[in-house]
Amino acid sequence: MNGILMMVIALVVLGGAYLLYGRYLQNKWGIDPKAKTPAYEMEDGVDYVPADTNVVFGHQFASIAGAGPINGPIQAAIFGWLPVLLWVLIGGVFFGAVQDFASMYASVKNKGRTIGYIIETYIGKVGKKLFLAFCWLFCILVVAAFADVVAGTFNGFATDAAGTVTKVAANGAVATTSLLFILEAVALGFILKYAKLNKWVNTGIAIAMLIAAVAIGLNCPIYLTRTTWHVIIFIYILIACVTPVWALLQPRDYLNSYLLIFMIVGAVVGIFVSNPTCNLAAFTSFEVDGQYLFPILFVTIACGAVSGFHSLVSSGTASKQIKNEKNMLPVSYGAMLMESMLAVIALISVASFADGEAAAQGLTTQPQIFAGAIANFLTAVGLPYELVFTLINLAVSAFALTSLDSVARIGRLSFQEFFLDSDTDEANMNPVTKVLTNKYFATILTLVLAFLLAKVGYAEIWPLFGSANQLLSVLALVACAVFLKKTHRQGAMLWIPMFFMMAVTFTALTMTIVKLGSALTTTGLDLGNTLQLIFAVLLLLLGIIVAIQGVKKLFEKTDNKQAA
Repeated sequence: MNGILMMVIALVVLGGAYLLYGRYLQNKWGIDPKAKTPAYEMEDGVDYVPADTNVVFGHQFASIAGAGPINGPIQAAIFGWLPVLLWVLIGGVFFGAVQDFASMYASVKNKGRTIGYIIETYIGKVGKKLFLAFCWLFCILVVAAFADVVAGTFNGFATDAAGTVTKVAANGAVATTSLLFILEAVALGFILKYAKLNKWVNTGIAIAMLIAAVAIGLNCPIYLTRTTWHVIIFIYILIACVTPVWALLQPRDYLNSYLLIFMIVGAVVGIFVSNPTCNLAAFTSFEVDGQYLFPILFVTIACGAVSGFHSLVSSGTASKQIKNEKNMLPVSYGAMLMESMLAVIALISVASFADGEAAAQGLTTQPQIFAGAIANFLTAVGLPYELVFTLINLAVSAFALTSLDSVARIGRLSFQEFFLDSDTDEANMNPVTKVLTNKYFATILTLVLAFLLAKVGYAEIWPLFGSANQLLSVLALVACAVFLKKTHRQGAMLWIPMFFMMAVTFTALTMTIVKLGSALTTTGLDLGNTLQLIFAVLLLLLGIIVAIQGVKKLFEKTDNKQAA
């Protein structure tokens, strides 16, 4: 197996899946191009804002991608390239893309409401409350982990074993460019909203802004400490969570999507030009260093195959921006397949290194391994290694920041929705409920808890994040399956992914709880392990209860009520 053959297989499978299976789902479920979407019906200028397909695709793709489809396949490569490739392609086509499409479809058919409201309508109010509590805890975990990752990426200083502090130019450049992206996004947001230019003109402006930000960032790096960046990042998230989506979220993701697409195109060109050899074994073992292929492979590779977080983006923000129901297929199913392609590129990247070669080159983290491999590929077309290496690191960091403020907004919405029911009279709420559902209060509370947890460090949080993320996919699949059944639509294609991911996540979380419990008995009340254990137990209990309620609804006799 070589890089070109692996890439051709992925292109054929993913491209064929979109044209065949994606359209099959669209025809089975049915869309109405003439229907008034929630973006128009509920337009409020903050969350419900109609946007062109390419803009919403940019938001969806940039939000769901992040560093996940790069980190996961590289970490899971310990089991060999074949299990990774099979799970990315099979999981991406039949699990992840189906979940993303179903979540967006259910949301658009229910006034752009989140999966939480879908559960309330079709499963029950108790199920919705428990699901929203699960989502809120999950979002706190993600914000804490990603904030620490981004702060580390922006950290302008490094300390060696001797205690000598040096500046890290690459990190400083990434920080400058990321800040410029934010400022340019605000300007682009006003252009998109008020100038009413042709979409190709908007694309040209976005690309010009992108190039300018990269050029300035490479020449004007910012050097600040990790601690300082922690504070700045959380201040930014606070602002981003309450700012109208047209003013920051939409245009920022639009800009970043081009950066990621350029990165993917460059990587594909590099692979076809250099045709890297696969230095990984096809399969190593079912058990490697105490980690078992089941369930570890399926928890480690989330983004790129199936990720519960995607359902929150599909139903929490993107569904509120869809202008026409026919746009749902490319925005949801298409964006997921694009992410699967990125996961395959990550697999080819790590496979291109011989055993110990990446470490010998100083490439120790997953993004560094990915960037180093792509830089190696593109030297075949004459591009300088250092420039490509910096640009790829920049792209990965930009998308980690993108996912960060998207999930923070979703966390805020989940907290607010916990205290609201479909029949709540928002004009006559009691004072306590008014405070709890206030977007500023919900945002600040969510971010304060995430900030405290971020101090523990992403390395402590990351293992639990993977299991919680996949359990979230179970709950999304259950909710969508019940919605499809209750509205007399075909939903059998969700059943195998749903039950398989139940087995994966309940096994993984149970193993995590046992491991953390054992650690506490030996190390005592360590802050990191204690917090993780509390979150793990709560997430498992909430997940099991919601899943049981959903499955009961799935198997009960269908009534004649037709909704949506």
